[in-house]
Amino acid sequence: MFDEIEFEKIKRLPKYVFAAINEIKLDMRHHNEDVIDFSMGNPDGPTPEHIIQKLCESAHKPKNHGYSASKGIYKLRLGICNWYKKKYNVDLDPNAEVCVSMGSKEGYVHLVQAITNPGDTAVVPEPAYPIHYYAFIMNGANVARFGIAWNEQMELDEDHFFKNLSRSLKETIPKPKFVVVNFPHNPTTTVVNKSFYTKLVDMAKKERFYIISDIAYADLCFDGYKTPSILEADGAKDVAVETYTLSKSYNMAGWRIGFVVGNKKIIEALQKIKSWIDYGIYTPMQIASTIALEGPQDCVQEIKSKYEKRMEILIKSFGDAGWKMNKPKASMFIWAKLPPCVQHLGSLEFSKRLLKEAKIALSPGVGFGEHGEGYVRIALIENENRIRQAARNLKLFLKNFE
Repeated sequence: MFDEIEFEKIKRLPKYVFAAINEIKLDMRHHNEDVIDFSMGNPDGPTPEHIIQKLCESAHKPKNHGYSASKGIYKLRLGICNWYKKKYNVDLDPNAEVCVSMGSKEGYVHLVQAITNPGDTAVVPEPAYPIHYYAFIMNGANVARFGIAWNEQMELDEDHFFKNLSRSLKETIPKPKFVVVNFPHNPTTTVVNKSFYTKLVDMAKKERFYIISDIAYADLCFDGYKTPSILEADGAKDVAVETYTLSKSYNMAGWRIGFVVGNKKIIEALQKIKSWIDYGIYTPMQIASTIALEGPQDCVQEIKSKYEKRMEILIKSFGDAGWKMNKPKASMFIWAKLPPCVQHLGSLEFSKRLLKEAKIALSPGVGFGEHGEGYVRIALIENENRIRQAARNLKLFLKNFE
């Protein structure tokens, strides 16, 4: 009998907490039960037509069918630079400061792989999108965590953040080389202003660490809020890179188009490792993505408005059903504290029971780390009628705990 060989890297990864919800959800669907699904941040709308047309046009040209540049075609990299200049007044070198990726998640994981040594330490505030810390763990690094705090307007408590970050930098051995930030935040929807990035960049220079900033939800902002870029801060390119994806702003989740921009040394490392690993995204998809960034942006406004309307309907209808929650300033999520009558269940058990008994699927907060306990993340991926149906189901469910 073969004595099986252990895969130590995979053993470091725990079972995905969300898997418990997904298994119940799939089983219910196999039994033809109608699940109202708010659990995944998977846009339900179509990609804008002008982007699809450009894809089709490009796909008919044989010259576009060969291998592509792993760091992205020049036309798209230039389009990314133009997008940053127009949106943030930030200048980027398309050759040295931009790398196209297969969505921001792939870009982030390969970035961490390229720049991390075994035994390094990164600081990842919690709650956190799981890959933000597990990318480091998969590559033999350690993660220092602390909980973030926010107010009712879903704005970051900066004093609390920098106090805890300073403590992590002083007390963690070895001293952290990397700090990961993600605003608008997934899962909490917390936002920051430009002053936050100015302080963070200054601290990075003083304490000698690199910053990885994720702005996947930058375009989904409400009530006059505008997401800043860390690259707007003076000297940011000395210490920081930023990741972005077209998935949310342009309903292009399945296209897997994202990018990483900023510090030349880090971008060079990412470009180099990608040159060994892949041959780049299908060229017509990159050409169409250039049109997404440089073409008319009214589609982004329409997508944003759709999420805002759903958000308002959900907050109103769920509130009437007995579950009060605050409106976020950005993202396609609502981060909701458990209703008082079910707080004793904890986020995972509450999510399981809500799914089984009310046919509503959510993401338990504990899946985003221990600092997410007591909350759930609600993704705004169901239409308005489905949201109202969920509210009716919720009202009946909560009556069982009165």
